[in-house]
Amino acid sequence: MEKLVLIDGHSILNRAFYGVPNLTNSEGLHTNAVYGFLNILFKVLDEEKADYLAVAFDLKAPTFRHKMFDAYKGTRKPMPEELHEQVPLMKEVLTAMGVPILTKEGYEADDILGTIAKREQKDGYEVTILSGDRDLLQLSDTHIRICLPKTSRGTTEVHNYYPEDVIREYQVTPEQFIEVKALMGDQSDNIPGVPSIGEKTATSLIVQYQNLENIYTHLDEVKPPRAKKALEEHRDLAELSLKLARICVDAPIEFSMADAKLENLYTPEAYEYMKRLEFKSIAARFGEGIRNESGPEKQFVLVEDFSEADALFEKAKKEDHIGMELLAENGSVTALALSFEETGSYIFPVGGFMTESYIAGKYEELCRTGHAWVLDLKHSLPFAKLSYGDTVYDAGVAAYLLNPLKDTYGYDDIARDVLGMTVPSRADLIKKMSYKDACAKEQDNFTRMAGLMAYTAFAAGKPLSERLAAEGMEDLYRNIELPLIYTLFHMEDEGIAVRREELTAYGGKLKKQIAVLEKEIWEMTGQEFNINSPKQLGEILFEKMQIKGGKKTKTGYSTAADVLEKLAPDYPVIRKILDYRQYTKLNSTYADGLGTYIKEDGRIHSRFNQTITATGRISSTEPNLQNIPIRMELGREIRKVFVPRDGFLFLDADYSQIELRVLAHMSGDERLIEAYKTAQDIHAITASQVFHIPLNEVTPLQRRNAKAVNFGIVYGISAFGLSEDLSISRKEAMEYIERYFETYPQVKSFLDSLVAHAKEQGYVTTMFGRRRPVPELKSSNFMQRSFGERVAMNSPIQGTAADIIKIAMIRVDERLRRENLRSRLILQVHDELLIETAEDEKETVMKILSEEMHHAASLKVELEIDMHGGKNWFEAK
Repeated sequence: MEKLVLIDGHSILNRAFYGVPNLTNSEGLHTNAVYGFLNILFKVLDEEKADYLAVAFDLKAPTFRHKMFDAYKGTRKPMPEELHEQVPLMKEVLTAMGVPILTKEGYEADDILGTIAKREQKDGYEVTILSGDRDLLQLSDTHIRICLPKTSRGTTEVHNYYPEDVIREYQVTPEQFIEVKALMGDQSDNIPGVPSIGEKTATSLIVQYQNLENIYTHLDEVKPPRAKKALEEHRDLAELSLKLARICVDAPIEFSMADAKLENLYTPEAYEYMKRLEFKSIAARFGEGIRNESGPEKQFVLVEDFSEADALFEKAKKEDHIGMELLAENGSVTALALSFEETGSYIFPVGGFMTESYIAGKYEELCRTGHAWVLDLKHSLPFAKLSYGDTVYDAGVAAYLLNPLKDTYGYDDIARDVLGMTVPSRADLIKKMSYKDACAKEQDNFTRMAGLMAYTAFAAGKPLSERLAAEGMEDLYRNIELPLIYTLFHMEDEGIAVRREELTAYGGKLKKQIAVLEKEIWEMTGQEFNINSPKQLGEILFEKMQIKGGKKTKTGYSTAADVLEKLAPDYPVIRKILDYRQYTKLNSTYADGLGTYIKEDGRIHSRFNQTITATGRISSTEPNLQNIPIRMELGREIRKVFVPRDGFLFLDADYSQIELRVLAHMSGDERLIEAYKTAQDIHAITASQVFHIPLNEVTPLQRRNAKAVNFGIVYGISAFGLSEDLSISRKEAMEYIERYFETYPQVKSFLDSLVAHAKEQGYVTTMFGRRRPVPELKSSNFMQRSFGERVAMNSPIQGTAADIIKIAMIRVDERLRRENLRSRLILQVHDELLIETAEDEKETVMKILSEEMHHAASLKVELEIDMHGGKNWFEAK
């Protein structure tokens, strides 16, 4: 028998929307429901081997069932806007794939599906209906299978139901399933049901009495009494629900099996949608013929002849625009990919006379022409002697500036986002192989990957430049982000020394403290247990000890930090548990963890990333040296293991309240600016003005509260957040915030203007033109919108502070090198710079730090720094 697959469009789209995390493409379109729908569709088609396919959708116009329900209830839950906007998009994609879309005014999708399924079963077809709605189980028949996708632990499984499967799982036949539904109701499906009758009771009644009519015939016998009473009082609802629950199977639907014949879904039109929506994994289904967007005219040529290579390099030097990528990793060069014309790319593998040094040298020469675009400049700097003054354009950094919300900026991402091409990624072509192994064992795929890298850099250069200029970020790119690449590389290359023996001793100290805390916690709770087990800990605290305030979850009591922090002031054992967690984290992350990163030179060479955070801040990984804990004394002591080399010391310079100073400048608030100009304690001044008391009468508590408000305002803090921070009522917190804005009215109007701009334009900007998109403001979810408002208020301030510290880093590093000093910038932690300073250069370095950090930006208030020196990082900080 030939097979027809019918899909309940809205139902599957709805299931996909709630089952797939929020996704947006470069245009800001929400795409998670479409993505999930297509994945489910392809999974079913792969399994079903169908001959025909059609998708049914509801129309916006109310159906006869909606009208019946509205007469009873009057309201239906609206569809979230993020899902609503994906419905027409889904229909466009299906149309592009050649899939017929079925609708009928006055009828729901399941009526269409039921009518066609029953009709085509009679005509000798095997029918599969895909839906997320259990209601469709009533359609299950000899040759009609109902498929219900169910998601568990992130994996979607499709459960199949013929009549015997319905009976086995629900104890009733498909026809009786309608009766069960009528009794139990389903508000999400506009079926009121009979109050106080749940699924278990409804099923039991139908198993016993077969149908609703027979239940009412034997109503006097019905048990339990609660159900009998509900049935007596709500017969009208029961009968209405039965009508609402029954799917129409004889609707006047025009349908042609010829139109539903499954042909080639992978059309060029559909492929264009996959590119636009940025569905890389789905686009991969479209086959090599379509996926290779470089087309047959693009030639990726492997050049192994030395004289031919030399001639091509000479030719490239004379071009006014080239794209390159140096394929190097693990300390060795594998190849150079080069593109300078639309025809494709040349790939030069290391071998014979083309040694590693020859290839790296040619890359360096071409970079110095001033018209080269590469994908990842920092990655190549260990092999090419380039630095400030060598203008090389980094496509990855440019793509990041244009869309800082993405996770990756590989050649396949740039090809898709900038060139409208969907090309296979590195993982697609060489899996997890190294460049060297891939070149030797998978040469064709390696050549293709390298060629795509160079071609993407070449072809994307011009459009990236044009978009940066159009969005006002050309200066930011050229004067901050490009030179920063060299600064970050220099920091990574230098690294920071760690005394392994002191790290071991520090770990021993932590382990002793952990053991002490463990015993104290066991004594206070009255038994030994695994403190690291949330389940055991929850049972001890909230069941055995009967501590009030626990939050019960599906897996037990929550012992998350925010829950325990609220209880800690009243329960000493909880403070001990929080301390225990801090010490165990210190031990695993730093005492034990840091040792694995110490290289043969005795130094840790962390990676500094400039394309990770949406605000423009630099992040540190492998290991993260920006997250060294400083709140606990024993946590701060970890800095003692970081030391300068012999004959050097550490100088640490930290911007003082840079974000508050940026807020004063950008808001133009005269009182806040004046407060800084008086060079007094800003938090005490704020307390004085907010609480209307003389400055010399401000108490430590008032200053602490004012400090929380000062810094909280920068992060768009809510009254709830402030009340949590200060352990005060929400009303008091709201009064603090209102007083603050009365004191600094221009701050309020400035923050409001940022939110208004973000709502209108979709983004906010820093003082230097950096854009931060804020798609959350368009969300139908209140929490998401609130988050978006905080982002809109905070990003321009935090981003401007990030830009300033970047400027300072570049200038300090460049000047140290220009003045031929031995001292080096080795670490940046948020607003702090750490210099490994030659002892005889201390005064010079202090002068450089002071001048360059003070003058990194011109604000209406002075930039101030705190500077300290020491024989280890602890002393310097």
